Amino acid sequence: MKTKLLTGAGLLVGLLVMIAGPAAAQEGGAAVEQAVLDNLWVLIAGVLVFFMQAGFAMVEAGLVRSKNVANIMAKNMADAGMGVLAFFCIGYAIAFGTDGNDWFGTDGFFLSSAEKFVPGSSGVGELTTPTFFFFQAAFAAVAATIVSGAMAERTKFSTYLIFSALMTGIIYPVVVHWTWGGGLIAGWTIGDASYSDFAGSTVVHSVGGWAALVGAWMVGPRIGKYDISGKARAIPGHSIALAVLGMFILWFGWFGFNPGSELAADVFVMHVALNTLLAPCAAMLTAMATIWLVSGKPDIGMAANGTLGGLVAITAGCGTMNTLGAVITGAVAGVVVVASVLYIERSVKVDDPVGAVSVHATCGVWGTLAIGLFAKYDDAFLGRDDAGLFYGGGLDQLAMQAVLVVAVAVWVVVASLIVFGILKATIGLRVSEEEEVAGLDISEHGSPGYGESAAVLPAGG
Repeated sequence: MKTKLLTGAGLLVGLLVMIAGPAAAQEGGAAVEQAVLDNLWVLIAGVLVFFMQAGFAMVEAGLVRSKNVANIMAKNMADAGMGVLAFFCIGYAIAFGTDGNDWFGTDGFFLSSAEKFVPGSSGVGELTTPTFFFFQAAFAAVAATIVSGAMAERTKFSTYLIFSALMTGIIYPVVVHWTWGGGLIAGWTIGDASYSDFAGSTVVHSVGGWAALVGAWMVGPRIGKYDISGKARAIPGHSIALAVLGMFILWFGWFGFNPGSELAADVFVMHVALNTLLAPCAAMLTAMATIWLVSGKPDIGMAANGTLGGLVAITAGCGTMNTLGAVITGAVAGVVVVASVLYIERSVKVDDPVGAVSVHATCGVWGTLAIGLFAKYDDAFLGRDDAGLFYGGGLDQLAMQAVLVVAVAVWVVVASLIVFGILKATIGLRVSEEEEVAGLDISEHGSPGYGESAAVLPAGG
């Protein structure tokens, strides 16, 4: 009986498809199908980007001491919850509102423009506002969570909550409006060159990286990081296994971050994914080789950060470079990460426990500038015409990329200085010395990250 029912249901479905097929074709069925595919792909890509929060949580948890694990998890949870809601309330409107000006949008608050559509990059399908918002909200959460690692182990949780909301509600959305929203920077040109940042080396990662630099500088170094002469001491994280696991989770999520930024389900997605695979592979090896030469040991944490630096660097050029350009961009990023980490720690004397500034700001800058060196322009590049999407390398393009980097850096640094300055003068940025020594898990959240066993750890963690 069950077999007969299943057979009958199958025949009915087949009959409906046969009947509906010609009608759908007559009504532009191909365009409808493309729109559905575009929305499904961008939604899936958004899910992958949202899953990157787990990667950030693991990387940061692994690179801090065990007495601060619960606190770093709480911050990553806050970036997801607070960040998405802040972007929903005001961030999306500032970023993509169409009734504003070159500086910020003024419509779409609380997603009030949900009936509008966003054209897909294919020019055929359309993304509904819920699809597009989902994808962009995941990006906003990423920009915010970069800051948490740089300020780890000594920052008040309440203060960080406020900054996370302002980051996703105002600071990051303004940059998006200037660029992807068609605002201020999108209208600037040098010669024939306009800015190019396919998935956000500058628009997303450098924004988080510059804010992280300001936050880490203003909150000050951890107790014991520098000796009386100012020489940096190593404060190892408690689990390299978690850090490496987080790196691979982030890499996995990046296959939504970069290919999803095509905003369409087309064959070009595969090229972007390939560049997203190749660049971090090269970066991993060059970072490991560089720290091996410098310290005499192939440090695993530095190699993991090098991999992430390669991912950040290729994020801008993943849609404009060929595979060789991607490999070179990644290889340079691996060296840049190591040099930046050592310079920021030893010379600038900013304590960044997870290397967030080097991975996201420094490599974000490098990846953005690399477009001026390695971008490949060709009318027949992978079957795509010009359409304002591809830019060749050259001095004009390199200069335009530099303008993008500087403009975004100035805005984020100034805005972060104002926000952190106000917070420091009012509720404070830093926990007390006693709370820091005991660990933020207990002082800020009331329980250790690893249960009762963590409570007997010495103050040094």
